[in-house]
Amino acid sequence: MSDLKSLRIDRPQNHVAELVLLGPGRGNAMGPDFWRELPVAVSELNADRDLRCLIVRGEGEDFTYGLDLPGMAQHMGPMLQDEAAGRAAILRTATDMVAGFDALAAGRLPVIAAVDGWCIGAGIEMIAACDIRMASDSARFALREVKVGIVPDLGGIQRLPHLIGEGWTREMALTGDEINAEQAQQIGLVTRVLDNGEALLEAARDTAGRIAANPPLITAGIKQVMNARIQGDVSHGNREAATLNGMFMQSEDFAEAMRAFMEKRAPEFKGR
Repeated sequence: MSDLKSLRIDRPQNHVAELVLLGPGRGNAMGPDFWRELPVAVSELNADRDLRCLIVRGEGEDFTYGLDLPGMAQHMGPMLQDEAAGRAAILRTATDMVAGFDALAAGRLPVIAAVDGWCIGAGIEMIAACDIRMASDSARFALREVKVGIVPDLGGIQRLPHLIGEGWTREMALTGDEINAEQAQQIGLVTRVLDNGEALLEAARDTAGRIAANPPLITAGIKQVMNARIQGDVSHGNREAATLNGMFMQSEDFAEAMRAFMEKRAPEFKGR
């Protein structure tokens, strides 16, 4: 995996790997390289029998800004002009994109998300697929898809109710508002808040080491049993969301959301 562009694999300690988000979009935003590389990287890490735990973190000051809208525009643009065929292509693309997050959730390796700085949109959907979430005091979380005219379709609004409850999931998804690290801990999105990024990484590595000291077949079995409770709901919900986005991404409101994002202004939605 030496040719990765959007990710880096570090090996800080025995039996533990770190999957580092690199971007190259601003704030480690997730562009075409990320969606192509993540499922392959996660699959290869899970196949490495020496590994017993995985940490996911962002490079620099932020975890991730989420979907790299400018980076994805060239890839998605033709689909938005192609009516029924375009809607089918959007559904296929969403299925491909969710594969990496599903691999994190379903793989044998316990996954710890270490969130420093911003964690936006697809970033929250990614950490929802992890087993343990920790944050620095400066972490900020926002499920922003509603602000850009799409339904979260990468597993977030299926997995989050099992983590933070139905009410908080609906509030975050429907408003797109941000919450800070303290609020994230209060609602159960993260289990621990550390003073800064260095303390966060130290705590994540310590926890990973303690997990790695346990029998790996059993930790994988715990994941398998807990995942079995929700796998059907996640899969069904993702397909429902992707199907809706196939329609909504051809709406006037979605086009307005993209224009407003590029022009750095508030959008004016018309409901059509």
